[in-house]
Amino acid sequence: MTTPPAPDYKNAVAAARAVLSAAASVTAAAVVVQSAVNTVLPRRFRRFLLSGMRGFLYRFSDEMTMVVDEYDGFVQNELFEAAQVFLAAKQSSSTRRIRVTKPKKENHFTLAMDRNQAVADTFRGVELKWVFASRQVDSGHRVHQGRSSTVQYEVQYFELTFQKKHKEMVLDSYLPFVVAEAMSMKQGKKTLKLHTPSFGRTCGGPLSDAWASVNLDHPATFETLAMDLDIKKTIVDDLERFVGRKEYYRRVGKAWKRGYLLYGPPGTGKSSLVAAMANYLNFDIYDLELSGLRSDSELRRLLVATANQSILVVEDIDCTIKLQDRASQIRAANMNTMPIGHLQEDRGTLSGFLNFIDGLWSSCGDERIIIFTTNHKEKLDPALLRPGRMDVHIHMSYCTPCGFRLLASNYLGIDSHELFDRIESSITMARVTPAEVAEQLMKSDEPEVALQDMVSFLVNHKRKENEEAVEEKVCQCQLVQENGGSGKENGSCELIEK
Repeated sequence: MTTPPAPDYKNAVAAARAVLSAAASVTAAAVVVQSAVNTVLPRRFRRFLLSGMRGFLYRFSDEMTMVVDEYDGFVQNELFEAAQVFLAAKQSSSTRRIRVTKPKKENHFTLAMDRNQAVADTFRGVELKWVFASRQVDSGHRVHQGRSSTVQYEVQYFELTFQKKHKEMVLDSYLPFVVAEAMSMKQGKKTLKLHTPSFGRTCGGPLSDAWASVNLDHPATFETLAMDLDIKKTIVDDLERFVGRKEYYRRVGKAWKRGYLLYGPPGTGKSSLVAAMANYLNFDIYDLELSGLRSDSELRRLLVATANQSILVVEDIDCTIKLQDRASQIRAANMNTMPIGHLQEDRGTLSGFLNFIDGLWSSCGDERIIIFTTNHKEKLDPALLRPGRMDVHIHMSYCTPCGFRLLASNYLGIDSHELFDRIESSITMARVTPAEVAEQLMKSDEPEVALQDMVSFLVNHKRKENEEAVEEKVCQCQLVQENGGSGKENGSCELIEK
């Protein structure tokens, strides 16, 4: 019997070393080539070359990839937002990286895909693969201290890959399913946001950076508002009718939006009404400060960056428009004397704002409410008040007996008291705001003490009102006498003096 030859370990080791050496040489050569290509070839040419190679390989592949960008021009891509929500629930134990956030006043963590991560999904037996990616885009050049530099921002997108033969199924069934599921998930755990403009980021860059947001934790509801019951019912009915008339607005050829004007003295609950509307509809609020705008183009960018199902609020519109018009007049007066090199960019104008709330740009979104507030309706430009801009005018009046009873129930937990009749009769005569009444009711936890203080407050308030009225009349009479008024007017002034 012959003995088999012993294995040649030295030859095996030598062969392994040769393979490793060849692999190292190939790797080193690839690194050198890549470095040389990155140094010699421009970035755009490298992208073009890579894109061509991918296109060549795709010809021999049975797979197809759909790209879902975050924005389609100025408009946010609904499918991108839906994919974010939908894929957050698809995270598995094999996922290596997950973005986790937790707002301060929320009890749950929010999960999302991180960049360059993939998630697999199966729909009707078909396997699909999602990849979250991003790329840098040049937005122009910036000159700072005499130096020119390229400004870049990040563009996010999803890639959805599947077999080509399932294209129709993906378009007709899968993507609508993703949108519907995401909408259901969002409504179930949506946290309302209060958005404010990021004026430093409104020029250039992605539209998602145009607004900064915080959680909207305002507790106001229609049940707690100290308003006339009929007015509250009118507002609620109007809101319900608005959100349910999508097809109606489309049929009549109008943008699906609604304008409200809230006017009245300070402290009558205008801001609380806005918060109650947001809580009732589950809409985010965008608080637009017009005085901070630098141009109409910046205003347009902010408006198109607002999401559907939202409320755009412009507070104290009379003060804002007056400021803008005065600034425009001053610039117009100084235009001929100012050196060309020192001309400033025009700020947003009243006409520019009106064009964006009811012109062609107003149709770039659905189910939006625009609310204007003012303390002085009579100061507003008539162009602002016509239907289509401010469809519903709501007078926020002084506190009524009905409003007082609601405030007493909210703050003191009582629905009746022997002092109610006296207080209600005084409230009808005195002009006090719901904010003033609420402040008085908060001074004591004891209903008896709080209501007695309320009576004293109303008496003193009425006395003060009478004194101010007399002083105003005296001033008017003095002015009449100085200008040589009629005998009838002088006679009424003598009665006041007595």
